[in-house]
Amino acid sequence: MAKKSKKQQSGAGGTPATVALSAAGVRFTVHAYEHDPAHPSYGEEAAEAMGVSPERVFKTLVADVDGSLVVAVVPVAGSLDLKSLATAVGGKRAAMADPTLAERTTGYVRGGISPLGQRKRLRTVLDASADGHDTICVSAGRRGLEVELAPTDLQRLTEAVSAPIARA
Repeated sequence: MAKKSKKQQSGAGGTPATVALSAAGVRFTVHAYEHDPAHPSYGEEAAEAMGVSPERVFKTLVADVDGSLVVAVVPVAGSLDLKSLATAVGGKRAAMADPTLAERTTGYVRGGISPLGQRKRLRTVLDASADGHDTICVSAGRRGLEVELAPTDLQRLTEAVSAPIARA
């Protein structure tokens, strides 16, 4: 099934993430595509649908670091190094958060969790590889919707720490 990417220059996605970007006056592009529930990876599906390198498409993961939820934003081409994430926030142990708790805390569903516009702002760590790109793509707040923006804008709006937290 062919997927199309639709580009827009505004907050016309209507999610908390795009509303937050519009309110902050940040330049971004919304990419919409038809989500395939049978696809094994939300992030890889987004990269394929948009025709963007998986190194530029970042997934948003929620982890528990020493009892506190932390957001990790890493390329879909790799995986999260939990020990590096814990170190980045001054913690000792990290594990993936319970999916239901992650959804309830962020206000987004799994596969659509955005680092932007979350119900409760969580500490965020952006993988340092983002610095090597003019723009990156992250979830815009629902499956089948991505937002492309400068990594510096994402870092500023989420007050993210930049650290090497991804494994190839």
